[in-house]
Amino acid sequence: MVAGGPPFLTRGVPFPAPWVLRTPGEGAPPGPPPRVASAPDPSAADAARPPVIAGVGFRHATGAEEIAALVRDALDRAGFAAGQLGALATAEDRAGEAAVQAAAAALGVAVVGIGVEDLREAGRRGLTRSGRIEALRGVGSLAEAAALAAAGPEGRLVLARIASPGATCALARAATSAGDTA
Repeated sequence: MVAGGPPFLTRGVPFPAPWVLRTPGEGAPPGPPPRVASAPDPSAADAARPPVIAGVGFRHATGAEEIAALVRDALDRAGFAAGQLGALATAEDRAGEAAVQAAAAALGVAVVGIGVEDLREAGRRGLTRSGRIEALRGVGSLAEAAALAAAGPEGRLVLARIASPGATCALARAATSAGDTA
């Protein structure tokens, strides 16, 4: 940007004050015509934002394909690209299981295991409840609690729990410095 000029002007374009654009032949300086910067690239803004965390819960017989497909569906429903996914989060005691590890590998991310106390703390910020999971884990939704715990204390759900026959998934994102989670 030219010092003191409007922000839409690109660097190095010599404009006379008061920043009037002239067409060639009207006293404009020689050289290429002035350029106007294009609209901001939304993918550049997304690159500066924290990644999306997918919290997942799954039954023992659930395969990697079902987990990965559910995560992709969640990303699609929330309007995120696959490249914005930062990790899969689940209960610490399930993080080493082959199905979730293979799903994470297929999605190109790591698995984050969340401890019981962190799940319970984050679960207070969850939106949905499953009586079965609440009895087993002490949280209303393992997927929401895992996503929120991995996103940090200021993280927010960007997609509440969705389910397939054998798995659940919720998406969360850490707050940026401005408090934005979008």
